[in-house]
Amino acid sequence: MIELRDVSYSYGGEALLRDLSLDLGPGSFHFLTGPSGSGKTTLLKLMYLELAATGGTVEVFGRDAAGLGRDDIAMVRRRIGIVHQDCRFLDHLPVRDNIALPLDTAGQERQGHQGELDELLSWVGLRPRADATPPELSGGERQRAALARALILSPDVILADEPTGNLDWEMSLRLLTLLVELNRLGKAILIATHDLNLIRQAKAQVAARVIRIRSGRLEMAGADL
Repeated sequence: MIELRDVSYSYGGEALLRDLSLDLGPGSFHFLTGPSGSGKTTLLKLMYLELAATGGTVEVFGRDAAGLGRDDIAMVRRRIGIVHQDCRFLDHLPVRDNIALPLDTAGQERQGHQGELDELLSWVGLRPRADATPPELSGGERQRAALARALILSPDVILADEPTGNLDWEMSLRLLTLLVELNRLGKAILIATHDLNLIRQAKAQVAARVIRIRSGRLEMAGADL
């Protein structure tokens, strides 16, 4: 569904990523690791077309990203759910409205999606908190709300950038369980993380591949993970 072939990305003339090749197929589960500043977030941005590769080819759902116009990119992004590291909520709006924002961006009437919204809120355990504002939520509740927002348009791919970085172990496992459930429904999942314990926990449940960015290139992580 998302394929990178010999992709490079340079920032200010310096190559941050070089010759990356990766295929996110239907039902695949990947972890992306690497030290801070290695380019994990940049790689995710290349996948959901916030950034354009400076070399190589990015294909999204069979289309070359280089040939897509603004409207085409907007349509493609509806099929990719993003869980940002910083959540990016509008603090003056209640949780329900924050989760529904992608519907507004896509020009879809919320009224026709109330059942799906209620179901999502229940699935992530936030139905009782639907009218709370983001500052009133705990870190775990914010991350679950971010996941619900990423899913409101029923995407085929979910990209999560350090989704458990500020969570305790119990809440990290809860979020992982939700992502594993989505994978079993056929969604392609990629999680950027530093948490090796989370990776080991996931590999006991799903056939997860672990890839690492090292010196700007992608490599398969060792079997000890």
